[in-house]
Amino acid sequence: MMDFALSSEQLDLRAGLTALFADHSTPARVRAAEPLGFDPALWAVLGGFGFPHLAGSRDGAPARLADLAVAAQDAGACLASAPLVETLVATRLLDRLGAAAGDDLVTFSPRPAVAGVARTVPWAAVADRVIACDGDRILIAGPGHDVERPKQTLAGLAIGHADLTGATVLAEGPAAVSAFAEARADWQVLTAAALAGVAAAGLHLGVEYAKTRHQFGQPIGAFQALAHQLADAAALVDGAQLLVQEAAWAGDTGSPRRHGLAAMAAAFAGRAARQATDRGLHAHGGYGYTLEYDIQLYFRRAKALSLLSGGESAAVDAVVALALADTDSDSDHDTGRR
Repeated sequence: MMDFALSSEQLDLRAGLTALFADHSTPARVRAAEPLGFDPALWAVLGGFGFPHLAGSRDGAPARLADLAVAAQDAGACLASAPLVETLVATRLLDRLGAAAGDDLVTFSPRPAVAGVARTVPWAAVADRVIACDGDRILIAGPGHDVERPKQTLAGLAIGHADLTGATVLAEGPAAVSAFAEARADWQVLTAAALAGVAAAGLHLGVEYAKTRHQFGQPIGAFQALAHQLADAAALVDGAQLLVQEAAWAGDTGSPRRHGLAAMAAAFAGRAARQATDRGLHAHGGYGYTLEYDIQLYFRRAKALSLLSGGESAAVDAVVALALADTDSDSDHDTGRR
C-alpha cells in the first residue's frame, strides 16, 4: 500500500517555501509582474533558497520527483511569477545528459519544435537558454537566441517562440527521444502539481468569501446551490493532489505506468483547477470578474497552465495512446507465448 503522507523533509521544504512565498509572492507582487510575467526579485530570492539546483543529483542519486512536486504545488498556490517548474525540469534533464545548467535561467519546451522553432515555450521570453527537442535531437539555444515575444503575456507567463538556429546539440538518436519523453513526463507531473496548488488556493478564496458574504440574513455559503458546487470542486482538488502524488511516485520508482500517470495527472489537475477557480469566482458573483479581487488571478492562471500542455483533450489523447500501446505490447507477448 502506497503512503503519500509527506515526509519530515518535505514538510520542512513546504514550510520554508510557504514562508518565502508569503513574503515575496503576494497578490500585489503578482499583479506588478504581470506585464512581463516575471519577477526578477522573486527569482533572486529563490536562487538564494537553492533553486533550480533542488533538481540536481545528490551523492549520485537523482532528485526525487515527489519532493519537486511539493515545491511546484506551493509555487502554484502563490502564483509565483518565476519559472520554477520549467527550470526544475531543465535541470533534471541536463543532469540526465551529464550536463550542467550553471547559473543561467534555463527553461524547457514541453512540445517538440516545428520547422526549427520551439513554439509557445513557457518563460522563453526571459530565459537565458531554452532546451527543446527537434526531431531526434535535444538542443539548447542561447544565450542570445532569437525569441518572438507575444504582445501580451498569457496570464502572467512569459511565453515565447524560440528560434533553434545554431543551437547546441546535447543528445541525438533514440537516447535523445527517450530522454525528452522522460523530461516531458516530469513537466506534466510538476505542472499538474502547480495546477493542484492553483486549484486549492482558488477554491479557498471562494469558500472564505462564501462564509463572509451575507444575503437574506445568512452567509451565501449556506445556500445549497453554492455549497454543493464548492463541495464538488473540493473533491476534484483532493483527487488531483492524490493523482499528482501517485504520478510522482511512479516517476521516482521507474514504474512502466509513469508516462500514463503523468498525462493523467496533467489532464485531471487541469480540469480540477479550471472548475475549482470557476466555482471560486462564481462564489464572488460579479466581483470575481473585477481586477481588484484575487480570484480572477487564479482563474486566469488555471486556464493558462492547462492550455500550455495542449489542453485537457491533448492530455486525454496521450493517455489513450499510451493505453493502446500497452494493449498492443500485451498482444505481442500473448502471440509470442502461443
